[in-house]
Amino acid sequence: MNKPQHLRASDVAAVAKLATSATTGVTHIAEGVHQSVRRGLGLPAGKLPEQAGGLTGLIYKSVRGVTQLVGKGLDAVLVKLQPLIDAADQAALETPQREAVLAALNGVMGDHLAASQNPLATRMSLRFQGQALNWQALPSGFKPGGKILLLIHGLCMNDLQWKSRQFGTQQLDASQVSDHGAALANALGYTPLYLRYNTGLHTSQNGQALSALLEQLVACWPAATEDVSIVAHSMGGLVTRSAVHLAQQQNLPWLQHLKNIVFLGTPHHGAPLEQAGNWVDVLLGSTPYSKPFARLVQLRSAGITDLRYGHVVKEDWQDHDRFRKRPDGRLPVPLPQSVRCFTVAATTAGKRSLLAERLVGDGLVPLQSALGQHAVPERQLSFDKASQMIAFRTNHMQLLSSPEVTRQLLAWLKPD
Repeated sequence: MNKPQHLRASDVAAVAKLATSATTGVTHIAEGVHQSVRRGLGLPAGKLPEQAGGLTGLIYKSVRGVTQLVGKGLDAVLVKLQPLIDAADQAALETPQREAVLAALNGVMGDHLAASQNPLATRMSLRFQGQALNWQALPSGFKPGGKILLLIHGLCMNDLQWKSRQFGTQQLDASQVSDHGAALANALGYTPLYLRYNTGLHTSQNGQALSALLEQLVACWPAATEDVSIVAHSMGGLVTRSAVHLAQQQNLPWLQHLKNIVFLGTPHHGAPLEQAGNWVDVLLGSTPYSKPFARLVQLRSAGITDLRYGHVVKEDWQDHDRFRKRPDGRLPVPLPQSVRCFTVAATTAGKRSLLAERLVGDGLVPLQSALGQHAVPERQLSFDKASQMIAFRTNHMQLLSSPEVTRQLLAWLKPD
């Protein structure tokens, strides 16, 4: 019996397209990802099989040759590979491992993928139980109520990873993992939806797309909409603030339905790790499927460089060299007054640790940045004390499924 396939053979064409853009290391990275997948399945990480069953050693060898070709020469090689590609694609499956790989690649260079119309670029979509939501053909078992919960992931992640039990080499047991969406659905009657998007794009670009998607969501929702609430992790919080800011400027109707926003480890005022490119190195190293992409650290996407100071609007980055170090020139974007806003900040330190140790934060986002605190009054985000939580001995990724965070979400979002 064949093992599940995690990378489609047709992905080779997209990887080869990257090769013509001088990203000659992508093939080695893809091979590293494939080996990581094999190890994750308990398979030997030696030579790949020469028969169609994923990205084979034959294809890797061919793509390395493709990196020396352009134009018609590239097309000719891909034509020769097409029979193998088609045969392997017939058995291709959508798997969490494959989606994790694509999410990582989009986080690192998703702006380039989108600009070059590469088929590996992720398109923003609403998801229900792991599938894209199609308003013309709603999935069986979809029973929408009046309360909508939208969960938005962060950099290099996807919607399936809210329930992940693996962080780096650490495998968590069931008592350490909670499903925020399911808990809020069961206890408070929310219908949980998940956003999937290209995290390599500017946060303001994703904010604009999210605003349009929320407008469509409210217009197409089969039930009378009582409450739209958002739980956003990391970069997802910046994208949310961008969408809300745009909706306020354009007086869009969907904003009238937005009741709550919960930010989980959002770098409201940036993260110092980005300036050295270390954000990618740390974050991509958190799963075996994304770790090989850390080699692309020097190709930091627009989304990653937006994390330097926490860019929310396009004016923050337009007409600037994003790789050039410059002072924080962001336009102040306050929290929306019409929406209840909450924030969860994490720190790997214990509650009784020194203040300096606690302020370091969750390994990626400093505590003060996640709490919205800033020395410049105009940049200060006004979360009241009852709307703040600090999760101790918790890292950035654990916020996705922390039982402690779930309990706080239930307390904040329950009806008054």
